[in-house]
Amino acid sequence: MRGGRSGRSGAPVSDRRAALLLAWFDAHRRPLPWRADLDPYRRWVAEVLLQQTRVEQARPYFDRFVAQFPSVAALARAPREAVLRVWQGAGYYARARHLHDAARQVAGDGAGVFPRGRDAWATLPGVGPYIAAALASQVDGEAVVAMDANVARVASRWFLETGDVRSARVRARLAARLATFLPRDRPGAFNEALMELGETICRPTAPSCPDCPVRRSCRAARELDDPGAIPRRPPSRPKPHVRAAVVVVERGGRWWMQRRPDRGFLGGLWEFPGGKIEPRESPEAAARRELAEETGLRVGPLRTAGIVRHAYSHFSVDLHVFVGTAPASARPGSPGRWVAPGELGSLPIARGTGKIVSRIRGAGRAFPDSGSDPGRTRRGPPLGGEARSGRSPRQGRRASTARSRVPR
Repeated sequence: MRGGRSGRSGAPVSDRRAALLLAWFDAHRRPLPWRADLDPYRRWVAEVLLQQTRVEQARPYFDRFVAQFPSVAALARAPREAVLRVWQGAGYYARARHLHDAARQVAGDGAGVFPRGRDAWATLPGVGPYIAAALASQVDGEAVVAMDANVARVASRWFLETGDVRSARVRARLAARLATFLPRDRPGAFNEALMELGETICRPTAPSCPDCPVRRSCRAARELDDPGAIPRRPPSRPKPHVRAAVVVVERGGRWWMQRRPDRGFLGGLWEFPGGKIEPRESPEAAARRELAEETGLRVGPLRTAGIVRHAYSHFSVDLHVFVGTAPASARPGSPGRWVAPGELGSLPIARGTGKIVSRIRGAGRAFPDSGSDPGRTRRGPPLGGEARSGRSPRQGRRASTARSRVPR
């Protein structure tokens, strides 16, 4: 563990806004588990989780993750599937893969020593400009602004920024203005205070301005009837909707499951065969076609288990679920494995697959269960957060057919 300058300090702060904000933060900051010290490993894991997850949602996943992998060396030694399984339910599985890759880099080339400074942090897999700045300021005491969505929102209201805060140009302008009164003695605490303010008081809608310690310095609070109107929000686009067919193939008390490619959306997770239903194609016909294309398996009658509906941030999907039985001699022509229900608790699966398992069991169509239900109650990760290349739901891993491996 290294020392840093993110904690409390009696040193003077030149700008009144910074002084008020830090005084508020010292009195009201939440006792979050990663704030107990300046351990770079714990701070790093927390920042990766918090990148696309609210604090209260991230907290149980942080506790579970660091309990299983208490150090960067422990994370580096762990198998990839074990990392994904512990991460299961937190969504944006690329974050877990990047953490694992970066841990191996730190434990290997870095000899167990974490980077120091924003530019060095940014060399780790999955560490972008925000996380690099947050860790450099919190752990290393580097005087840099960490600009996340909360900070951008707070700053846009302070300065009455009417541009699109999602644009790099507007964010750079806001960061430059914040940097003029960033306290050099407590940059990490200042960044954390801005994030805390944005999550607890200066919320996206209905900000609690009377409770804000810097409301008198906020132009939106002074000049607008509704400070929550800043930042401006572009109209939302309707989400695409996808129809897919999934086949649960049983043979001798086990299900055939496949592992998604390690890279890409839901990479490394296990799922049942299936894919997108083509125009003018029936769900059962799509199920048989997808099963044959993906595995080469042919089964007898398919029994319907109904429709599982699942929503991601950028699209929604109806999964038409079918159950079939393969003969004992069946040998799939694709990578995968026959999985007993009791093994599912040790395999990383997405929430959509968990819903399918729950549906099959609830419909009484599965064989006796010997394990726990892996289905989860949290929403799964959105397409845009995992497939940064902009790949559409139709694009999948079978390049020969160009059909989709629809997330499930």
